[in-house]
Amino acid sequence: MSFLTAINHLLNFCVPALVLALLQVAGSQLFMRKIAVAHGWIASIALLFVVGCVVLAGGVLLLGSDGQMLTYGVLVLATASAHWLWLRAWR
Repeated sequence: MSFLTAINHLLNFCVPALVLALLQVAGSQLFMRKIAVAHGWIASIALLFVVGCVVLAGGVLLLGSDGQMLTYGVLVLATASAHWLWLRAWR
């Protein structure tokens, strides 16, 4: 595997985490405007992207392959929980 092919695989591995982070932050800006404005876009996207990549890597390590639906379910729950904690939405 060449270097460019390895980079392509890594980027494709992380795309679900990035898309989910973008959608969650955009949705929070739309539906929870008063809470989400104070935190900004960049920090929220970065936090959710990192959480998502960690969950995806953990799914590969535990399940042995990429693209398992269980991993994607945990990805959604973990990023939503992290975003809820980040915004302190319980207040």
